[in-house]
Amino acid sequence: MNQHAKIEKDKAFWLNGNFAPVFEERTETALTVTGSIPPELNGRYFRTGANPPSGETPHWFLGQGMIHGVELQNGKANWYRNRYVRTPMLEAGSDPMAAFDDLTQSLANTHIVGHAGKILALEEGHWPFEMTPELETVGAYSYGGKLQTGMTAHPKICGKTGELLFFAYGTKPPFLTYHRASAEGELVQSEVIEVKGATMVHDFNITENFVIFMDLPLVWNLEGAAKFGLPIQWDDDYGARLGVMPRDGSNKDVVWYDIDPCYVYHPMNAYEDGDEIILDVCRMAHSMTLDRPDVPPVLYQWRINQATGKVSERQLDDRTVEFPRVPDAKVGLPYRYGYTAEFADGLPAAAAFRKYDQQTGTSTAHDLKGRMGGEPVFVPAAGASAEDDGYLLSFAYDPTEDKSELVIVDASNVEADAVARVHLPTRVPFGFHGSWIADPA
Repeated sequence: MNQHAKIEKDKAFWLNGNFAPVFEERTETALTVTGSIPPELNGRYFRTGANPPSGETPHWFLGQGMIHGVELQNGKANWYRNRYVRTPMLEAGSDPMAAFDDLTQSLANTHIVGHAGKILALEEGHWPFEMTPELETVGAYSYGGKLQTGMTAHPKICGKTGELLFFAYGTKPPFLTYHRASAEGELVQSEVIEVKGATMVHDFNITENFVIFMDLPLVWNLEGAAKFGLPIQWDDDYGARLGVMPRDGSNKDVVWYDIDPCYVYHPMNAYEDGDEIILDVCRMAHSMTLDRPDVPPVLYQWRINQATGKVSERQLDDRTVEFPRVPDAKVGLPYRYGYTAEFADGLPAAAAFRKYDQQTGTSTAHDLKGRMGGEPVFVPAAGASAEDDGYLLSFAYDPTEDKSELVIVDASNVEADAVARVHLPTRVPFGFHGSWIADPA
């Protein structure tokens, strides 16, 4: 049976309440729906997260990956499933911190994406793991043996070309490697990028013509393990910079721009505007610092002027927001609307989904009214004529019922009640990232 979402004061947040793991893999078909599921939503919403089968892990990032999914077709919710990604790490119970050199030893706990007919479960140190649409594990995926590094959990699918752009970082040289796969899923480019040292490079940015690497001061250091549960800590001396490279370029083409020290787990989007590259990011002033508590992420904008070589920055909002998303069709391109999880109670879970209008500089929110959610994933409506003509999907937890729902919100009117709620007979622990993977056209 599932563990009830109780609070234990002596446990870390990621082992408490609805962050705590569930211990049963389920398939449920008799799902109750409140409201009306939009009939054009034909596919599956998948979201992954850390779910340690022992119930214990030294850090939120180190639990084995469990994917939760709901299949929607023709206005109905066909099923809910939750499945572990069956990697060698799960099967053998290996130590995640001792398995960097074996690219099959993935936790597969951070993201799940669809590209070129493949469904890939990701974490940032190892190979992707291919999954079936029913969440059975196929196995490690290495682009036919061409991929010789791990793969970030945050690849970018270009909204214009369909290319998959990604990178890998290492704790020993090469510290950063860039990769590009065609829209058809062939790995066509791999380039070593020279950086100063081993840092945690969680995410990056793309535009129509460029990739932008974030070389930021969270460095690999064993001293961090004792305090943070990960061998990573802030380094005041490392500095911070952004590296701009043509998407088909190499290390010799990278232009580096210094910025104020900070850390960014997730950018919202990036795009080009004449000589400038604009990046909207959820920025933390610092993180994992031995003598200072973490500060919350807030929305910032960087503007890289390629003509002057200068970077300007400004804060766009003071709310604590993370897990930013834009419509898939706008990734790397000029956009108007972005969607975030607005955190509450000092925890990485959403009390609301906040929608930013970058044209007017305003925002609105969908209040979850006592429920707590996660990353809002945008899905376009049929025949969409406006950028926000579509829906936001996310799991949300109801503490009064100790159960979760798949919430479907009208993205063009986020302040309204949800258009549909798919009620699940269990709870879905708070997790990380997910995707809508539509049925083939």
